[in-house]
Amino acid sequence: MLVALYDLIQKGFLYDVLKSVYRITFSFALAVAVAYPLGLLMGTSASVSAFFGPLISAFRYLPAPAFVPLLLMWLGAGDGQKVALLFLGVVWFLATVIADHVRAVPRDFVDSARTLGADTRQVYFTVIAPASWPRVWDALRQMLAVSWTYLVIAEIVAATDGIGAMMMRAQRFVRVDDVMAGILTIGILGVCFDLLFRFVGKRLFVYEAIEQERS
Repeated sequence: MLVALYDLIQKGFLYDVLKSVYRITFSFALAVAVAYPLGLLMGTSASVSAFFGPLISAFRYLPAPAFVPLLLMWLGAGDGQKVALLFLGVVWFLATVIADHVRAVPRDFVDSARTLGADTRQVYFTVIAPASWPRVWDALRQMLAVSWTYLVIAEIVAATDGIGAMMMRAQRFVRVDDVMAGILTIGILGVCFDLLFRFVGKRLFVYEAIEQERS
């Protein structure tokens, strides 16, 4: 397997790896940009939750690969289709989890801030966000792992580059070692991203670690 991976790198496999990393990071950034404000509103507003909750729940039960035919018709076989599939694979789950973590912020925190004269914007940015972000960050880390599981599905349909496309080419020629090298690469990248998230989280949310030590 390692020999096969070395041979693939000599043949330009790093380009496929970078292409896959780009698709994952771009699609996940889009998902966070949509899911975070939506989850924040759902977690703080009963009316917003009542409106969007059933819709998001319905979409959560739809398998993302089921959208492949529609995405191919609407976006073609380029990067747009692959990014959209990866986006759909995580955005609904992210919104739901973020809303749950926002709701978990103790009501006393919000009431105390309002008593001290904080307006809605200040409550969001000085109370709800700092209190919920450590858990939201963990949710992002976990959902990024889910995003990697959709990568091969996104790249096996009319793809010419990416780790998934390489694995499909290897499958046609029964190159089991190359397929295994692709699986190993995805695993290594997933672990690296997970460690990066953990490292950044510890630096961003020092106050959470201090609070845990006190408790």
